[in-house]
Amino acid sequence: MAISFDNAFGVHEHALKLRTQRAEVIAHNLANADTPNYRARDIDFQAVLRKVKDASDNGRLQLQQTSERHMSRNSNGSFQLDGLDVELKYRQPMQPSIDGNTVETEQELARFARNAGDFQASMTLLTSRIKGLRNAIKGE
Repeated sequence: MAISFDNAFGVHEHALKLRTQRAEVIAHNLANADTPNYRARDIDFQAVLRKVKDASDNGRLQLQQTSERHMSRNSNGSFQLDGLDVELKYRQPMQPSIDGNTVETEQELARFARNAGDFQASMTLLTSRIKGLRNAIKGE
């Protein structure tokens, strides 16, 4: 009987890739916190994960890039995640800045910390599933 890694890992593999990309987007926002007219961007994580799950369920999810990171940005700021286009959205600030910058440093830091915690949770779950598979293969 063959082991299906897609069934074993579920969407967590894609979630890790998406969380890594989101960390990069948030870091980019933080780096531009003092840039006039810079508009903060983010990923609608739930919508993208639903899109990935739907494509995976329909057998349409395939890797289309062979770069070392399997992600690249398009000219419009969107990127590819396992063959699906992921659109970056602009964030609406709670307190707009006079210079047109929409980055709210404290909010970005909180989002970055939460994203890191969520990444760690997915990594822990995947690690435990890998251990379970290894024990099943060994017959333990």
